[in-house]
Amino acid sequence: MAALETIRTKFGIGASLIIAFGLLLFLVNPSDIIQAIQSTSSKYDVGKINGKKISYTDFEQEVHQFAEVSEMLTGSSASSEQGQRQSREMAWNNLVDRYLVIPTIEEAGLRVGQQEQVDLMIGDKISPVIASSGLFVNEEGAFSASTVRDFMENTASDESGRGILLRNYLLNAVRSNRFSEKYFNLFNAGSYVNSLEQQKAIAENNTTASVDFVMVPNTYFPQDSAIVISSAEIKNFYDAHKDNFRQKATRDIEYAVFEVKPSEEDIAAQNDEFVSLYDEFASADNVRAFLQRNSDRQWSDTWYKGGDLRSVNRDVDEFVSANNSGVSPIYKSGETFYAARIMELANIPDSVYVRHIMLQGADARHTADSLLGVLGKGNFAALATLYSADKGNAADGEQGNLGWMTQNIMIPGFESVLTAQVGKPYIINTQYGTHIVEVTKATKPVAKKKVAIFEKATLPSKETYSKIYNQANQLAVRSAGKLANYKAACDSTGTYSRSLTINEGTDTYGSIGHAKEVTRWAFDNKPGKASGIITVDNNYFFVVGVKAAHKEGFANVEEVTDGIRNQLYREKYGEKKVAEVASQIAGLGTLEEIAEKLGTTVSSLTDVTFSTSSAPTTEPAFIGAVASAKEGVISGPVAGIMGTYVFQVKGRETGAYYTEDDAKAAQTRIDGYHAQMLVPMMMDKTVTDNRARFY
Repeated sequence: MAALETIRTKFGIGASLIIAFGLLLFLVNPSDIIQAIQSTSSKYDVGKINGKKISYTDFEQEVHQFAEVSEMLTGSSASSEQGQRQSREMAWNNLVDRYLVIPTIEEAGLRVGQQEQVDLMIGDKISPVIASSGLFVNEEGAFSASTVRDFMENTASDESGRGILLRNYLLNAVRSNRFSEKYFNLFNAGSYVNSLEQQKAIAENNTTASVDFVMVPNTYFPQDSAIVISSAEIKNFYDAHKDNFRQKATRDIEYAVFEVKPSEEDIAAQNDEFVSLYDEFASADNVRAFLQRNSDRQWSDTWYKGGDLRSVNRDVDEFVSANNSGVSPIYKSGETFYAARIMELANIPDSVYVRHIMLQGADARHTADSLLGVLGKGNFAALATLYSADKGNAADGEQGNLGWMTQNIMIPGFESVLTAQVGKPYIINTQYGTHIVEVTKATKPVAKKKVAIFEKATLPSKETYSKIYNQANQLAVRSAGKLANYKAACDSTGTYSRSLTINEGTDTYGSIGHAKEVTRWAFDNKPGKASGIITVDNNYFFVVGVKAAHKEGFANVEEVTDGIRNQLYREKYGEKKVAEVASQIAGLGTLEEIAEKLGTTVSSLTDVTFSTSSAPTTEPAFIGAVASAKEGVISGPVAGIMGTYVFQVKGRETGAYYTEDDAKAAQTRIDGYHAQMLVPMMMDKTVTDNRARFY
């Protein structure tokens, strides 16, 4: 303790903090401290919306809720990659609404009251969010406000909590939608075009000019040494147009990739194995079990006609098309081996029209047997109305009708309808219940076959995997963590290195997907660094070097100097050409004389119009000059992008094809575009989206 007191006295508060932190580590789990530090670091934030930090943990909770809502709305799982992506997008948009859009709209003085929300849910002005959800329909499939009321009243008794989650989602969605409607209506009401502006737009669109012109094409290269662009000019241009140089964070990288592919020895070994199993495949009594044990492609109850198996293998398709029985030879495509065995032949329609009565509960089978006995002509729809648990299917206006089914559009468990007798009801069981099913119509039967396909792709052996890994490891070891070493190692080993600029969302390199780990490494390391081996899908080995890092925000002037210099050069070049052409044609009175002097020809344009709603027929500078030029007078020269122009307006015509309705429609399109840009403009400088770091 005396020693501790001496340290405190000598080093003061700094030592006390060090000691305190050490004691804290002794008493508290270090992982808890690390998690606490991460929670306060912006590096671990998914984003920032209008000053509100969105942590990864909070965002994941939001995503989880939206995944549940999505499953309730669509009836399908949101666990797929696409489903997860949609849930993340829904969650993010909801947060943007909550922390940015709605507060901004409220600042404009707009409100959505409680009674207004009630009316939007169950009143006279149903929100499109509710009406279009498909959740609240009656037996006829029409929207029912009473169904909404029942749902709202019964959610509290839902012990799972999913009903409350869906109710809260719908309430928020209705409220957000109403806020947006009011704001967009307010915005559009302020976009007023008076009669003078409208008349001007009509006149501009109805006035066209015919013009003859001479054009001297620009040849920017080789560079004109007389045109000098100073550093000061570049800096002035940069300062005046800085918003044009806003950028996302990027990295310039070089990378080598080693693909683990089967060797010739691996392919030969797979061939021997396939041949050894071929006779068993050809004679197996239980071919389904054989495929389950030995094949990459499992048994399918699909009926195939000629051409259907081309997507599997062209040789297999040709064999099946040409034969009604038997086993094919062994076919090889790339690194994959195939054999086919024709199992069954039948005339099967491509599609059938199906209706059903779905029964559920303990007595479903007994009820189905009873109903099957009383089914007769004309009473199927009536019995479906009385007994079927499926009230949502009434194709062509008749209860119980499911419509046309094919092999690709089929309710799981209904596969037997393709071979069922038309007009003869029968009973099947599916995961949904017990069904009385009847095929009422079918397309013309076509010869089809059931086929067992024995398929085996060659996989790299352990020896091949180790060999390719060692090649990648050799490059990584020689690189020793440095980009300069990486480049030298690529040269010495003959390894091809690719260059690429990536952002935080990059997860595909060429044809290689799921490579986000490569991107994360590049963004976590400084320029000049090289990686060790980064494994992707256990099938690719990457070695990566970072050449340059570009921060989010504004590119610095050095990074964009070349682009600015080229633009300023083009402008000065155009000015110089205008002066040269003006000097060359001084005193000449016709375009023909001017064309001869400049070594070019006279061209013509008709129906040239200067209008905000009309696409220019050629260069904007030229069109603008034509619009203001006097008729019959040689005008120019005018600097354009493609060349320098001298022209003469021959005449103007005024038509009446562009009407007041056209002008209003054009303004409506402009208003619609402006409305679409409202939220992106709100987000421009108030939202930081870092989701790409995590997903």
